Amino acid sequence: MKRTFFLVAAVLVTSALLAGVASAQTHYVRYSQNGGDISWGVLDGSTIHQLSDAPYLDGMRTGQSVQRSAVKLEAPVDPQLVFMTAFNFRSHISGDPAEYPGLFLVPANSIVGPEDPIVRPAESTNLHYEAELVMVVGKHAENVSLADAPDYIFGVTAGNDVSERQWQGGDIQWVRAKGSRGFNAVGPVLATGLDITNLEIVGRFNGEERQRGNSSDLIFNMAHMLSYISTYFTLEPGDLIWSGTMGSTQAMEPGDTYAIEISGVGILSNTVVQGK
Repeated sequence: MKRTFFLVAAVLVTSALLAGVASAQTHYVRYSQNGGDISWGVLDGSTIHQLSDAPYLDGMRTGQSVQRSAVKLEAPVDPQLVFMTAFNFRSHISGDPAEYPGLFLVPANSIVGPEDPIVRPAESTNLHYEAELVMVVGKHAENVSLADAPDYIFGVTAGNDVSERQWQGGDIQWVRAKGSRGFNAVGPVLATGLDITNLEIVGRFNGEERQRGNSSDLIFNMAHMLSYISTYFTLEPGDLIWSGTMGSTQAMEPGDTYAIEISGVGILSNTVVQGK
């Protein structure tokens, strides 16, 4: 009888803890209406509650709300700096991993949202997808220790680090190959309250699975990346750090769609269009 009581009690406590974890998860969005100003909001079911500012800048609810179906979702990020990581999944490299993270920058205005197209430049001949986890910095960060780094992470979203392989192999730096206009799709939400050390990441090319990995497989996890980057650069709230991709990738043509699903974040799906 006592054993049964304790088993039931343990189940109830566990359920309560899980419910608490679930209730702590929040989905933030950026949205526009009829091509107007862009606002921040909290997505609650089919309703978006407007915020006065970005959530990592202490934005508060304004009392205004709108239906999700009445707005366009924009990229749920607004960074000054966008750092990307190269060769950070063992499944994406040959040989032994590097001793320190591969790091590069792309322009912040290369970011597009979950309802935008990916634009293939006119001169592009080999445009690839890359499914990635994207971390959003929560506060000013300089020389952050690895132990303290998790406290500086606000939340995560999904990203497609679109890459022009021909340019990537031929240019001195990767800024054009990785950061051209309309390349880097992010969304659909900025999620908090997730265990970012254990998130499943799946990429689907025209509905067919092509990439799968877990953030637990990262060579340098997101906390490590934040600590490492803050050693050399000053990070501000809203800045982005991308995880790097897994497995192999292939070329996309106009009309192709690539969808990235991350547990707790949702599905980011963008279609490729031909640029001028």
